[in-house]
Amino acid sequence: MKDQNLNIFLLEDDLSFGAVLKSYLELNDYEVTWVDDGKYAVERFRQGKFQLCLLDVMLPNVDGFSVGEEIRTLDKHVPFIFLTAKAMKQDVLKGYEVGADDYVTKPFDTEVLLCKIKAILSRGRAHESTHADSYEIGSYRFHLQRRSIVRNGIEQKLSPKEAELLELLVEYKNDLLPRETALRKIWGDDGYFTARSMDVYLTKLRKYLSQDPAIEIRNIHSSGFILQVLDDPR
Repeated sequence: MKDQNLNIFLLEDDLSFGAVLKSYLELNDYEVTWVDDGKYAVERFRQGKFQLCLLDVMLPNVDGFSVGEEIRTLDKHVPFIFLTAKAMKQDVLKGYEVGADDYVTKPFDTEVLLCKIKAILSRGRAHESTHADSYEIGSYRFHLQRRSIVRNGIEQKLSPKEAELLELLVEYKNDLLPRETALRKIWGDDGYFTARSMDVYLTKLRKYLSQDPAIEIRNIHSSGFILQVLDDPR
């Protein structure tokens, strides 16, 4: 039986590929709303409630990047993945700048895509389940509403930007948080000076969490960051 709460918005202009992908996703218990032209995409998105978007980039009339930007103004939290044959570095970076959670180049293995979808949706459900309360980060407790972390009864207050960045790192815990995603979601800009500012906040977070050797915020060169929390620190 299909889970009515897992509805995917699919934007793909190749009718044969779109039909195959829609059927494949439905066989794996997802509801799918499929649109084959960029100029109709935003209006169709407005009409439903979606947990994830799959957006082709090369489309007639309106490209997938533009659609993604409009969707992001309507829903700041819905995750989306770009599906495209455009594999140039500037295209990939553009996808993350728009706010994508992943960028998959064609041709791709549908099983790999399915794993990516499951991982993103699972991450989102974990985020929703703890959003109103708190997060556990190793031996720390991160209180989102109070903007503080607590360990052994000692509380460290966080600035609004520190709290936002830590929340995003926790959402991607043990997974890569793309640099562009953090910059766009928190600062709305990925310029040089904004990136340097984010590095300062990361340095502060590393200091705040330094009492637990199981916690590490790793810098993945030219890609992003990983909040790694080890079960058995050594």
